[in-house]
This record gives sequence, structure tokens and C-alpha cells, in this order.
Amino acid sequence: MRCPFCSSMDTRVIDSRLVGEGDQIRRRRECTACAERFTSYETAELNYPRIIKSDGRREPFNEDKLRNGIMRALEKRPVEMDKIEVAVAHIKHKFRTQGDREVDSRTVGDWVMEQLRALDQVAYVRFASVYHSFEDVRAFLDEIERLENELPPEIKESQLNLLPADDGGDN
Repeated sequence: MRCPFCSSMDTRVIDSRLVGEGDQIRRRRECTACAERFTSYETAELNYPRIIKSDGRREPFNEDKLRNGIMRALEKRPVEMDKIEVAVAHIKHKFRTQGDREVDSRTVGDWVMEQLRALDQVAYVRFASVYHSFEDVRAFLDEIERLENELPPEIKESQLNLLPADDGGDN
């Protein structure tokens, strides 16, 4: 690797360590010409599939676009950034394990909905309202009721209720 200080091509690795989730290697290097030390990072280069949009256009997968869409749904919601990064990592893992050269944008939307459903009910409904293009309030309420009825108990306990609990009394 070229030295950033003197541009010599003769450098040696002093130390290597795994970084983050183990998908990156941090290397400390030393230039044999000028003795300066610097850090480099090594990651595997993966080719993600192209996304087939609803109008038939194809575009390369864009991780920033995926993250921004999730963050937009989670705006002003009490969800930690680490959990958002885990959700993005899960979706990227699905891309890698699927092995297809092209993935329909509807499939990606379903994966995002799956992750949002586990993170935050409000974000899930926000995303669903745009993703499914709800035409009226009834479709919106049907989605909320479906979410309330189908959410696993362990996830339900960790989130706020979308609909008020029906305690049978008049309020």
C-alpha cells in the first residue's frame, strides 16, 4: 500500500485487528522509507443486486437510500441508532443470501416493513401508509388492527400501544 506521507510503495503491516461486527480489518502500517505510521481499513467488496423499480427502471442498490428511508419512518421515535444499523445489516444480509442479480423493489419494501415492525409500530405504520398507498382511513385502520393482532408478544411488550386498550369502561 502506498504511504500517504511520502508515496513510497514499500510499507509493512505492524498490527491487524477486526473492527465493528467483524466485517472490517484495521491495519496499522509503517512506511519503510520515511518511518511514518498510518492506519488502513480492509473490507470485502460485495456486489449487491440491482433494484427493479415499479416502473421497470433498474438502479444499483444504495445503502444510504435504504438507511434514509428507515430513518424517515423512525423520525422522532425513541429508537437507538444501533438498532437502525442492525436493521440495515439484516436487509443487506438478505441481499447477499438471496444471490439474485436483480431484486424487485417490492421485495425490498417487504424486508424494510419486517424490520420496522420489530423496531417500532408507529414507524411501521408510517412506512406502510406510503408503501401501500392507503386510499382511505379504513385501509389505514385495518393495517393498524392487523399489526396489533399479529405482533409477537415479546415485541408488543417493548413498544407503546397504537390503539387504546379496550377496558370495557366508558371514558
